Amino acid sequence: MGLFTAIRDKIFGHARTSAPPSAAQATPAPAPALPTATPAPASPAAPAEPVDVEAVLVAMAELQGGDGGNWRTSIVDLLKLLHMDSSLAARTELADELGVHAGPAGSAEQNIALHKAVMRKLAENGGRVPDSFYA
Repeated sequence: MGLFTAIRDKIFGHARTSAPPSAAQATPAPAPALPTATPAPASPAAPAEPVDVEAVLVAMAELQGGDGGNWRTSIVDLLKLLHMDSSLAARTELADELGVHAGPAGSAEQNIALHKAVMRKLAENGGRVPDSFYA
């Protein structure tokens, strides 16, 4: 599993575990229909609701006493908020995984580009991310 996958899973997983039950989950299932000679074709699964990445990260910061640092722009603070390794080695690995090659390893230029790449990739994977996080 790559580092981006771990980031995505922590954010999207937190959204699933902290979301209130939907009306569909709260309503008891109807009684099963009587069997028929020809079963109905399976309907495609409904697309999952996009995860509000900012709301999830705000909630995670609040759970940690409101101190999530500057996770909106800092890859180091974002990784710390997610309880992940924020070392130069981890950030270099993540940069390689996402194809981010801006500035020298560990530079402000690379860290900013890496944060934007992570947010862009979250948006591509079903996250609702404010444009200001990656534009």
